[in-house]
Amino acid sequence: MSEESSTLITLGAINGVYGVKGWVKVFSFTDPKENILNFKTWNIKKNNQWFTCKLEAGKSHGKGIIAKLEGFDDREIVAKLLKSEVMVSKDELPDLPQGEYYWSDLEGLEVVNLEEVSLGHIDHMMETGANDVMVVKGDVKRLIPYVKGLYVKKVDLENKVLVVDWPEDFD
Repeated sequence: MSEESSTLITLGAINGVYGVKGWVKVFSFTDPKENILNFKTWNIKKNNQWFTCKLEAGKSHGKGIIAKLEGFDDREIVAKLLKSEVMVSKDELPDLPQGEYYWSDLEGLEVVNLEEVSLGHIDHMMETGANDVMVVKGDVKRLIPYVKGLYVKKVDLENKVLVVDWPEDFD
């Protein structure tokens, strides 16, 4: 499934079992967290093995999500899915308004400052509560707040470049 995996995007991870009837606990990367339940077909990846599952039911539960996958009716069976990634086809994601981006669109972009100095590439994004942060890996690792207008000046997906107002010598 390696060709197909390039069109898949990770939306969460199975991080526990819930009850005895095959429900799983899911850590959702979506915002809001319940949005993961909008996708009825989940591609589950664990140790380079793939399972395509239909979401039978799901709901918010405490700080996370619980879900029931079709054909997984026993606690022992779903326990084998622990630490699996939950992925969906990128084509299934809703279109975003102009100027908004999925994290997966930003990851890998080259980050260049206003002086046209390359600071590296966005390795990944992280949520801090106040704002999202780009983890930029280059000659050093930089944590740059993703604040449009203030630090993020331009996102150019076509040329795979993100322009920031960030000094080269500020780690």
